Amino acid sequence: MKLAVGRIGRPHGVRGEMTVEVRTDDPEERFRPGTVFATDAGTVVVEAARWHKGVLLLSVEGVRSREAAEELRDTMLLIDSEDVAPTGDPDEFHDHQLIGLAVVTVSGEPVGEVTDVLHHGQDLLVVRRGGGEDAYIPFVKALVPEVDVEGGRLVVDPPEGLL
Repeated sequence: MKLAVGRIGRPHGVRGEMTVEVRTDDPEERFRPGTVFATDAGTVVVEAARWHKGVLLLSVEGVRSREAAEELRDTMLLIDSEDVAPTGDPDEFHDHQLIGLAVVTVSGEPVGEVTDVLHHGQDLLVVRRGGGEDAYIPFVKALVPEVDVEGGRLVVDPPEGLL
């Protein structure tokens, strides 16, 4: 599975640098020189990365002008999910580990499948129900007491009315 770790934004200056909307919690690791990213148009190789006023600026091989950088605007920078190391915390998960898990209640009733994880102040699991509608379940231990990635399931203990 491909994961987006950044999106190229507007050019910065005239020598091909571009801003990056960072979508990873470890930008220093992800944007090291020599890193190869997959994109819709092929691959890009990081030449240099630096912070400027809180914004990550990126230089990639072969891009030497503002115009060339502009052509890459809105390009998603993708990595393979297999390249993401486990967190080491048994209660912390990457989104790609949760998407696709079957959801059941503590009594074993099927609920649906996790289709997305939203991060809006509180993490929410988007669960596609059998009828095609989505349920939004806060991803907290009280409501999600068990996550079994290897077993492909997630157990929920929803209060009345949540589902």
